Amino acid sequence: MSNTQNPNVAYFCMEYGLDSSLKTYAGGLGILAGDFIKGAKDHGFPMVAIGIKWKQGYTDQYIDKNGRPYDSYHNYDYDFLEDTGVTVQVDIRRTTVTCKVWKLERFGHIPLYLLDTDIPGNPDAWICGQLYGWFGEERIAQEMVLGIGGVRALRKLGIDVDIYHFNEGHALFAGFELMREKMEGQGLPFEAALAATRAEVAFTTHTPVIQGNESHPIDRIVYMGANMNLTEEQLESLGGSPFNMTVGALRLSKISNAVAQLHGETAQDMWAHVDQRSEIIAITNCIHLPTWVDEEMIHIAQNGGDLWARHQYNKRQTIAFIKERTGAELNPDKLLIGFSRRFAPYKRADLIFQDPKTIEPYLADGRIQIVYAGKAHPLDDTGKGLIQQVVAMARKYPNAVVFVENYDMDTGAALTRGTDVWLNNPRRPKEASGTSGMKAAMNGVLNCSILDGWWPEACRHKENGWQFGDGFTSDDVTLQDQHDLKALYNVLFEEVLPTYYDHKDQWANMMRNSILDTHERFAVKRMLEEYYDRMYKI
Repeated sequence: MSNTQNPNVAYFCMEYGLDSSLKTYAGGLGILAGDFIKGAKDHGFPMVAIGIKWKQGYTDQYIDKNGRPYDSYHNYDYDFLEDTGVTVQVDIRRTTVTCKVWKLERFGHIPLYLLDTDIPGNPDAWICGQLYGWFGEERIAQEMVLGIGGVRALRKLGIDVDIYHFNEGHALFAGFELMREKMEGQGLPFEAALAATRAEVAFTTHTPVIQGNESHPIDRIVYMGANMNLTEEQLESLGGSPFNMTVGALRLSKISNAVAQLHGETAQDMWAHVDQRSEIIAITNCIHLPTWVDEEMIHIAQNGGDLWARHQYNKRQTIAFIKERTGAELNPDKLLIGFSRRFAPYKRADLIFQDPKTIEPYLADGRIQIVYAGKAHPLDDTGKGLIQQVVAMARKYPNAVVFVENYDMDTGAALTRGTDVWLNNPRRPKEASGTSGMKAAMNGVLNCSILDGWWPEACRHKENGWQFGDGFTSDDVTLQDQHDLKALYNVLFEEVLPTYYDHKDQWANMMRNSILDTHERFAVKRMLEEYYDRMYKI
């Protein structure tokens, strides 16, 4: 590789959100990975991607007659995958498991190779059954398929790789396989193999909560065979005990990155105690415009056309989509707030409802309409409880609050194109990036958000959207929630509603600013260029 040539990258990720018909994603991590590899194709970056063919995907999640979410699983087969004819073997629990390698290029992206254990004669065909469906031994087995199987697939396919990019810690065992190759094949001692492997690994960390970063007992990693002959002492020197996958990746990479500027500060603080780790820089996530953005909105914003008319067209399309999915009939002339994302407790889906006396009159007379969509993790009872609360409000105010069940990419695209306001109210600073807000912004849907994730980099209050909370944080969750609720109501009632109903020209100007401020800066080409210049080439 010459100094002027872009390095060949192998991108490893547990999930990819490419299309609603392909059930290989759960949420934001997968959507980001899908946009990333679509952008690499669009702009000619040398890259292949490695993932897993999940037989049942993440979960389908519906609402029962009592308003409670429940999970449903189905086996999916895809006739559009290309059989490479390649298989690789990974020893898991002292048993050889065969992994079939499929190739996918259907959705406008660089080659994606998906490993699959659901083949006849395999002793453990269900390793690739459910995305994030299990913990403990099963999770380690899945990550062995991704990491160890992924490296072996690249070798057998004859694909030359300069840089291995681990998108989250799930891919860490690929690094162990790279070390094994150097120790066994080249006779390098541990420290030399570690140094050589670090030189070819880049790592992205997402989860800004230490407890959300996966860890395993060291003896379990050894029992599963994931250690690739590394000793327990060597494992502990990499990831601690219990073994933390993020810590291991930080120490096994030459460079690491967070996914927004604020998240960079958060990650530096989170992992400050980890010695011998790679530097953590900040590269803000971006989105794939052709997947998510109405190009006509950008064209109109650049050329001084009637944004409001085009937005109302998109809004009517979204309202029709919502009616088809739910039966609810919303009013295109009333303010429509969108909220679609994973129902994790820190995202506070129910925050706007916390003072019923204040908010419910606006729901009762229809001045405020809210459409929700999202899934809770199948094992997250708190997240499911939040969905149940939202569904209860939807049943109380059926013409003002709607919940679209079984959230998918089609729902996300509809809501980020055709709502009026995009509401985002996580407990700062727990939002890593929040790319749904970028999609909304480029479609002229105005963000009303806590200053978390990407929004501090883009927000011009009352000019291209709104912020509320002024960046306040507190270790006292009750205090922070009370502060943010008051701030939300102040901005919503004193600024958002009057502008929408009484100053349409100002609203349309804010839409134009929103689009023009974001459509290049937060487009995937900028992100890819930063990865190559700041991580892959160094």
